[in-house]
Amino acid sequence: MGLGNVEWTPEPRELADLELLLSGAFEPLTGFLGHDDLHAVHERGRLADGTPWPAPVTLHLDAEVAPGDEVTLLDPEGLPLAALTVSAQEPDGLTSGRIKGLGTPEHGPFARLRRTPAEVRDELGGRAALVVTMRGPLDDLSEIVATAKELDAVIVLLALSYGEAGPAVVRAALRAQERLPAGTLVVSVPLAPRAEPEIDLELREHVAAAYGATEHLAGPEPVSIPGPPHRRGLVVFFTGLSGSGKSTIARGLRDALLELGSRTVTYLDGDVVRRLLSKGLTFSKADRDLNIRRIGFVAAETARHGGLAICAPIAPYAATRAEVREMVESVGADFLLVHVATPLEECERRDRKGLYAKARAGLIPEFTGISDPYEEPDDADLVIDTTHITIEAAVSQVLETLRSGGWVR
Repeated sequence: MGLGNVEWTPEPRELADLELLLSGAFEPLTGFLGHDDLHAVHERGRLADGTPWPAPVTLHLDAEVAPGDEVTLLDPEGLPLAALTVSAQEPDGLTSGRIKGLGTPEHGPFARLRRTPAEVRDELGGRAALVVTMRGPLDDLSEIVATAKELDAVIVLLALSYGEAGPAVVRAALRAQERLPAGTLVVSVPLAPRAEPEIDLELREHVAAAYGATEHLAGPEPVSIPGPPHRRGLVVFFTGLSGSGKSTIARGLRDALLELGSRTVTYLDGDVVRRLLSKGLTFSKADRDLNIRRIGFVAAETARHGGLAICAPIAPYAATRAEVREMVESVGADFLLVHVATPLEECERRDRKGLYAKARAGLIPEFTGISDPYEEPDDADLVIDTTHITIEAAVSQVLETLRSGGWVR
């Protein structure tokens, strides 16, 4: 049974595809693909009706909807971008249907360089166009200049500005524009890369054609060389039961790193975050997950700019920890999961705050380890049991892991 009118904020990749659907860059698509079209694209590189189309363009909704329902798709700031009229929804949440624009996209950078294909074709006014799609710098412009001269064409640089690498691609396009003939256009297009190079190239061909390409040149793929670990952002994420010693180890690690002075350190303690960032949240599963996501978001933003963040929540659920890892790694930073695996009996014996006693008495519902599960990580980078070792020894173990990984010198 559908919910009538639903509001939904798509994932970043879905949002990028939505923008291209709305601009006409994904013509002839008029909305998100359903099961039959998706199967045909995977099998034959065509839509179900036989129209050539290289890549999946999909939307997944957690909310249950029915055919005919309208879903308002929002940008990350909550502004309506498009209305989706649902044609079908699969059990896994894959939702298809036509879309209609509700406003010009304003989220994300490079607003002045966003142009629809129709706007660019109008500016070309029927002139030939050499469209160059870029995911990295253009080292050699001579081929572009020679081809444009041969075609008597205007050069259009489509900076494929999706994700973390986006700003660098746009800067590279603007630098290239300065060295290319007058009249060269730069357009920011948030085309998310596809995993298979042939499919990615074919999709770039489609988008270039939408922008009026007489001929399309695909710029070289960027060579990604990650910086040395001690310059990369890092999140050290401690997880473990209440009383396991994780907060104490995390504080000890913070102090040790501050003494070394070689990294900028941000410390996000679970209790402090709950009082400030997550004030008002309960201890229900949904609110606990939200609390961890908030910690993860702040940690990832710290690491995005090369900082080192230390987090020490209980984080009992594997799926939420995996989300945080993904958040951190998606900004180009590293993630180190430390499981403080002190057994429940030892944590309960310590019970510094008297919480276990209250939980046993039924005064605290949904208490991790007593009335709510703790999912032990199977992807921990370091496991520490503090039953028989000092806090100093535990801190030394973490610090040694950071040193051996090259994150601390």
